[in-house]
Amino acid sequence: MGANQLMLERLRGWPLRGEVVGGLVSAGVAIPLAMGYGMFAFVALGNQYFPDGALAGLVTATVLGFACVALGDKSANVYAPRVITTFFLGILLYGLARSAPLQSGGLTLVIAALFSIILLGGLFQALFGLMRLGTLIRFIPQPVMSGFQNAAAALLLLVQSGNIFGFDRSTPFIQAWKDVAHARPLSLLIAAATIAAMWQSRRLLPKVPPVLVGLAAGTFVYYALGLAGLGVHLGSTLGSVPFNSFKVPNYPHFADLARAPQLLSLLPTIVGGALALAVVASIDALLCTKLLAQPGEPKVDGDRLLIRLGACNILAAGLGGITGGLNIGPSRDNKAFGGRTPVSALVNAGVLLLTTLVLFPALSYLPCVALSAVIAVIAVQHFDPWTLHLAKRAAARLASRQAMLDLALIVLVAGLSVLIDIVFAVFLGIALAALLFLVRMSRSVIRRMYRCASVRSRKRRTVREMELLEMHGPAILAIELQGALFFGSGERLAAEVDAQTLQETKHVVLDLRRVTEIDSTGSQILLELNGELAARGTRLLLALAQPSAAAAQLADSGVLAAIGEDRVFRDLDRALQRAEDDLLSADGRAIPEEREMELADTSIAHGFSAADLPAVAKHCERRVVEAGREVFSAGEPGRELFVIAKGSASAYLRQADGGDIRLVTFAQGSVFGELALLDAGARSATVTADSELTCYVLSDESFAALSAKAPATALKLLANLGRLLSHRLRDANRTIQQLEE
Repeated sequence: MGANQLMLERLRGWPLRGEVVGGLVSAGVAIPLAMGYGMFAFVALGNQYFPDGALAGLVTATVLGFACVALGDKSANVYAPRVITTFFLGILLYGLARSAPLQSGGLTLVIAALFSIILLGGLFQALFGLMRLGTLIRFIPQPVMSGFQNAAAALLLLVQSGNIFGFDRSTPFIQAWKDVAHARPLSLLIAAATIAAMWQSRRLLPKVPPVLVGLAAGTFVYYALGLAGLGVHLGSTLGSVPFNSFKVPNYPHFADLARAPQLLSLLPTIVGGALALAVVASIDALLCTKLLAQPGEPKVDGDRLLIRLGACNILAAGLGGITGGLNIGPSRDNKAFGGRTPVSALVNAGVLLLTTLVLFPALSYLPCVALSAVIAVIAVQHFDPWTLHLAKRAAARLASRQAMLDLALIVLVAGLSVLIDIVFAVFLGIALAALLFLVRMSRSVIRRMYRCASVRSRKRRTVREMELLEMHGPAILAIELQGALFFGSGERLAAEVDAQTLQETKHVVLDLRRVTEIDSTGSQILLELNGELAARGTRLLLALAQPSAAAAQLADSGVLAAIGEDRVFRDLDRALQRAEDDLLSADGRAIPEEREMELADTSIAHGFSAADLPAVAKHCERRVVEAGREVFSAGEPGRELFVIAKGSASAYLRQADGGDIRLVTFAQGSVFGELALLDAGARSATVTADSELTCYVLSDESFAALSAKAPATALKLLANLGRLLSHRLRDANRTIQQLEE
């Protein structure tokens, strides 16, 4: 389906009336905002240049509206100047107007230099998109983006001060607040009426945009007071001479700048200012896409957006416009009143074009105080909700330490943006966010650490072996890790292991299954740790998910080869089992698994007399099970008790997807299936022979016969089973308690 056909399909799916209404309503909202924002760009030149700024704002909104659709924008978004970029341009213009090389060339050369910065800034913005930096900018930390958004809202609010106070000349907001004692009460009254009308418009006139309601109310009060003979006590209107026809004063005289002898000395200022403007405009544009995004809508391609906006800003600069971007309020109003396709954006741009070419002189009657009051309300609505939420929690002393750090970074970025420099504030915020991230990442990656006196593997052993492990288990140090293992967290891990191994330690087991990433430095630290532990006679064992990114990194760096495949396990339980086996073997009291164990040496025969053993042995069946074969399956009736004489077996729970979960491994000399003699219930798990398995099997019928012929022996056997179950229960309780600490 071609682009034109797709457009037709979208038009058929949405009523054309909604597109027209949305475009008209959003244009009514966009016109005063574009004029107000544009005024800020020329505020350094004084009130007499307010019309020039307002005209530049309208030109920008018009050019971007048509050009963005022509360049492939399929959305219903509306474009216009942005307060953060126009404020930045105002700072640049202030510096250019006082620049020694430009003062000799007059205002024409100053304006030409400004529009050269705007044009070159658009070129840089497009290059950012071509270099795919739009995706990179999306990774700017949220506190920095929030600080940037709050700075824009604060600037938008503060620069209205002079007009709201009714001052006749352009006044920087800092000076305006110093001179607040000289504010005109009637101007403040008009501002209050405008703000009140906007706040109440949703209740009184729900179908009319609040911007239009507030502007109409403020203008009415302004002229009503003027007709009452109080005009000298009111602030000025947008145009110094209402209805005065004037030429387009913003046409950039690039040729004059190119011929200026000061051009070479101005190049660093122009290029540096353009680059900074492009950075600010790009961040602002991508932030606006996030604010305008609705659930279910396709994600905006940030790189294409920057290319499109950069090209449009180049065109706007050539026609006397300033840097523009996404206009949030009118875009939302457009969609709220039925705009769904670029048709509504074209209707919006058409109304703006008509206003620029025909109706603009009439707009010079708008009172500055009413326009500024409207924009002040919009500024308050643009403060970041997340920041306000954090501030409320901080005031109630409910915020966490991390939340307080985020709030501090937001305030820092916003404050520096307003008081010093926007670009400096953003880059400083990114640097501080990166530093805080490194500090957080450098915190210990240790999730849990314990000695294995109480926590053991799921391998069931003889009572004698369990007693040995209870005695020597503290020589096994288990450390569960989580997060990223890199130079900061790796060094802290190594230091912690050094401190812990001052106590006698035979094995250090590192559980890396929850480690999300290991860099080359973290791998090297593990390699060095393995060497240092080996020199002390301590063995390092790893529990590592296979395959995984961490396993691949350790294999590439040579860590797995240095440690040895026989010391790398797929889960922590198997690693602990290996450490326990090594301890028992080193003790010399473990029975070699290759030798078949006599019934007298197993757990079930504890305390048996010389007469008891033959009686039990007579009723037991010797059974051999091949490796990998099931001894019994879950759900089968339980009729037999098994005592392992040689080999091992494991109990599993089968899963619906065909996999299984290992519950426990039964070692030589241990007992399983004993519940069959106690409750005769169904088997709760499937038991499989890990290797060739030799067992002594006692069925329920044989036990009944034993009870009849040797009741005392049967009672001893039951007592031993109870003792084993009790021991396992206490062991489980100790493990749970240890893991919860």
